[in-house]
Amino acid sequence: MKKSRFIIAAAAVALTLTGGILWASDHADAPAVTGKSTDITDLYVFQSQVNANNMVFVGNVQGLLSPTATSTAAFDENTMIEFKIDNNNDNVEDLVIQCVYKGGQMYIYGPVKPANTGFSSTVNSTASVVVPVTTYAGSSTPITATGSTGIQAFAGPRDDPFFFDLDQFHKITAGTATSFLATGHDSFAGTNVMSVVLEVPKSMLNSTGKINVWLQTKKKV
Repeated sequence: MKKSRFIIAAAAVALTLTGGILWASDHADAPAVTGKSTDITDLYVFQSQVNANNMVFVGNVQGLLSPTATSTAAFDENTMIEFKIDNNNDNVEDLVIQCVYKGGQMYIYGPVKPANTGFSSTVNSTASVVVPVTTYAGSSTPITATGSTGIQAFAGPRDDPFFFDLDQFHKITAGTATSFLATGHDSFAGTNVMSVVLEVPKSMLNSTGKINVWLQTKKKV
């Protein structure tokens, strides 16, 4: 059993289990973690397009990777990526999904009731899914794994999914523009992230209505 302490939290999302997509994104806004393995860029949660009985969770870290940097990028064995799920709307996690990288593979633990809530976590001792982490290979088919509980998972580099016109944003904040353009320019085009993608049966989330989800990265102590 390994304990970890809280390092950074990304934005949270809330949605019903019957559909829709919600996202939160934050690129390089926290100087203490920018460029580090704990830097969270995106959180996405949505109903599976293939199986309406599943929910998809996407957590991205290490944003703004160039193709050159991506070729050698890796998850950190000392960093846990943890999805926190509140299924009774009290803003306290009832379930966690813990993603721990070791020896070239991503171990997915949960969804499981956390040993403790808040900023400190204890790694669950039973893995639901073990995912071989893909290396950067351009347009290669991603490697996925499916566990005995029905969870499907992917871990590895992906193109940054978030569209943002950073130059126009700077103009707006400087007072030289009043709004974003109709088409805009994707400032993150050509950059990549390290991504964990999970497809989880809704039956494992212990909720028939709305869930709140937030993402944290944690370092070992």
